Amino acid sequence: MKNKSIEIAGIKIGHSYSTFIIAEMSANHNQDFDEAVRIIHAAKECGADAIKLQTYTPDTMTIDSDNEYFRIKGTIWEGEILFSLYGKAYTPWEWQPKLKEIADEIGIILFSTPFDKTSVDFLEELDVPAFKIASFELIDIPLIEYIASKGKPIIMSTGMATICEISEAVEAARGAGAKDMLLLKCTSAYPASPEVMNLRTIQHLAEAFNLPVGLSDHTLNIAVPVAAVAMGACTIEKHLTLSRSKEGPDSTFSLEPAEFKSMVQSVRTAEKALGEVRYETGKEEAKSRVFRRSLFIVKDIKVGEVFTEKNVRSIRPGHGLPPKFFKEVIGRRASQDIEKGVPLSWSLISG
Repeated sequence: MKNKSIEIAGIKIGHSYSTFIIAEMSANHNQDFDEAVRIIHAAKECGADAIKLQTYTPDTMTIDSDNEYFRIKGTIWEGEILFSLYGKAYTPWEWQPKLKEIADEIGIILFSTPFDKTSVDFLEELDVPAFKIASFELIDIPLIEYIASKGKPIIMSTGMATICEISEAVEAARGAGAKDMLLLKCTSAYPASPEVMNLRTIQHLAEAFNLPVGLSDHTLNIAVPVAAVAMGACTIEKHLTLSRSKEGPDSTFSLEPAEFKSMVQSVRTAEKALGEVRYETGKEEAKSRVFRRSLFIVKDIKVGEVFTEKNVRSIRPGHGLPPKFFKEVIGRRASQDIEKGVPLSWSLISG
């Protein structure tokens, strides 16, 4: 399971590789093409491996209706009509080929989340290297099968899903030809509080589905992604905005560039610190070995004198016999005169 990995645009993603970091643009362009370009550049400068878009129109997401079924309740978008919200949030399709060109030019991977067959076909023409399946679409099995039929790597968010629903989605994708898949632990709250993240689920997902697992994070701090990496997450997806003061549908749960960069740096530090299972002394630690405890003569001793607890002690540094021989030494005699401060060795012990 630990060796399971996928590859996107030449980058390997999995337990044995560097954390794959995705900057989610979503609606943070606020319908301004130049702002979208600036976000792509900011993502690159912050150290993200990829920038992700969302490919839909209001009509591909829902219908234009203002009856109660389509009115949002209980979220930061309280009172909005779905059709209207998506009209504010969507990324115009005519932008996306140019945005991909820009991303390619500066060396950052660009891919997207499709929400229906037309957007899948559009992204196929764009030749994106992977597809993302949003948490809300995890139960749309026909859509998942269509995406999987394209044979590209799939990143699948699991917010709100039961383990049975995740299993159905994974099996549908596999059955339709998906070879490379990655799951994202996700809590679909906007923003999400750390208390509801349940990061221990990351390890369980990896074991249950034998797939690499990451985190799609909507908290407003960088501690959660770092903790997720420590729990085994191989991917971090986080929303990026140039400024939360530019109010938009997703700005309130997005990181600003300085915060995003700090997150990336912290994740990189965390993944280095994880290392591997190792008990032997490393190069840096070896310098400290000399300061461990050992047996020293702490009072002048004459030849033939008995070693006692008063003239032999376990002290720092570590030039003498290991302390585990203390009981074996006590009661034996000195083979020669020994001055205080001399590390005890077998040659100083008679017999």
